[in-house]
Amino acid sequence: MNIAKRLALTALALPLLAPLPLLAQETDPESGFVIADGWQTVKANCTVCHSAKLVTQNSGSRNHWESLIRWMQDTQGLWQFRPEMEATILDYLAEHYGPKEHARRPPLARDLLPENPYKQEDQASG
Repeated sequence: MNIAKRLALTALALPLLAPLPLLAQETDPESGFVIADGWQTVKANCTVCHSAKLVTQNSGSRNHWESLIRWMQDTQGLWQFRPEMEATILDYLAEHYGPKEHARRPPLARDLLPENPYKQEDQASG
């Protein structure tokens, strides 16, 4: 095989050997969100109240993201989503910010944690 053919084959094979981070997906320069189906919906809804970094630095299963949405709705004043919009948001977050391999272990169950020495006793009962 001549040198030109070897170089051509090598050039074609190199992208296949590259690690996945080198083949990273395109991101929105303003928010850092991966540009894929649903990213504009996520950006439009999530960045109203907080930085996109709060989303992009986190990860979790679809159930985890749903529980965060419910917590924000119950305690932080987040509005209710139409079902199709919520599905778009959850699909996007689960796919692009899903659980990370080799990440930290899941948090311990509350009953396995030691007593909090800084917890304030209820003033009304004292």
